[in-house]
Amino acid sequence: MTSTIGSVLSEDGTRIGFERRGTGPGLVLVHGGTADRTRWASIVPLLADRFTLYLVDRRGRGLSDDGPADDYALDREAEDLLAVTESIGEPVALLGHSYGALVSLETLVRAGPVTRALLYEPPFSTPGLPVFPAGALERMARSLAENDREGILTTFFHEAIGLDDPTVDALRATPVWQARLAAAATMVREGRVADSYVPNPGLEHIGIPVRFLLGTESPGYLRASTRAAHAAIAHIDLVEMPGQAHMAMDTIPADFAALVAEFCTP
Repeated sequence: MTSTIGSVLSEDGTRIGFERRGTGPGLVLVHGGTADRTRWASIVPLLADRFTLYLVDRRGRGLSDDGPADDYALDREAEDLLAVTESIGEPVALLGHSYGALVSLETLVRAGPVTRALLYEPPFSTPGLPVFPAGALERMARSLAENDREGILTTFFHEAIGLDDPTVDALRATPVWQARLAAAATMVREGRVADSYVPNPGLEHIGIPVRFLLGTESPGYLRASTRAAHAAIAHIDLVEMPGQAHMAMDTIPADFAALVAEFCTP
């Protein structure tokens, strides 16, 4: 499957890169916090014959540069994604996973060419259900200061996602693990944003079709945050995936791709 590489300059001058694959209407894919655009590898072959896929590397990883360390904010990431969608030159659908779904939510508040959005479990704290247990972010920050990227990932997967040792070991054995290690330095800043995020009041004015995906086995805070985001947008639907958690694109790739194609086809 052939691909081409593109990039745009975001509002603050940061270069944001993406990979283009496939043919058909445009679909922009926005990965979560622990990897880069390669995390979509399981579903790209299932979608590339129906869509032109734009696989974005969020700032600080892969094809994309990073902005000033003291200027990181969710707003910068929304500006990045808006710049990518506007550069395509035609209306596009949007698929965001985890922190990428949170970035997507903030992008939808801005005027742009996105015609519909499929958002899979945007993470943020709700009353009584924090993203991170007490002390977890601090442990990740200490690992970052020591350049212990394995430690950052291990703490995140154990304490934020609720994975056991065998599951984390299985992830460590996949090719994507190297991309996760490369992205680990961005996870503390993103974790702090997710932990303090409050849904933007502008969400209620979103007028395009939006669908949330939610695994029935996902951690409680993800189920609560997804339902809170769903409640913030009028006339939006939510689809539960029985038996699935936060990585359905890996565990049921064909079914997940079918969900994406059904909703994102114009």
